[in-house]
Amino acid sequence: MPIALYMDHHVPRAITHGLRLRGVDVLTAFEDEAHRLEDPDLLDRAGVLGRVLFTQDNDLLREATRRQREGIPFSGVIFAHQLRISIGQCIRDLEVIAKVAEPEDLRNTVQYLPL
Repeated sequence: MPIALYMDHHVPRAITHGLRLRGVDVLTAFEDEAHRLEDPDLLDRAGVLGRVLFTQDNDLLREATRRQREGIPFSGVIFAHQLRISIGQCIRDLEVIAKVAEPEDLRNTVQYLPL
């Protein structure tokens, strides 16, 4: 089962567009009208939708790490630092994850890009 991605509102549109061109199931927080949610609520929203959250926001990374430490379940986070990966590489890595991994592979984990 492919992984469906939920894009934080900090993610450049070019990444979302590039993934959609490659057939990846992507929903943005803005499209979901959740772009004003606080980080914990946004991570919960991704889980309710059965999607893995992709972010480039350090605060969301801290929230996922806190949940790992405290044993609070979440659907998974993929994190890429804005200055350490190009948009093209980000699209390629996310496509691989979305098409090859299973949702349970990412549950309660943080995957860092680049791969």
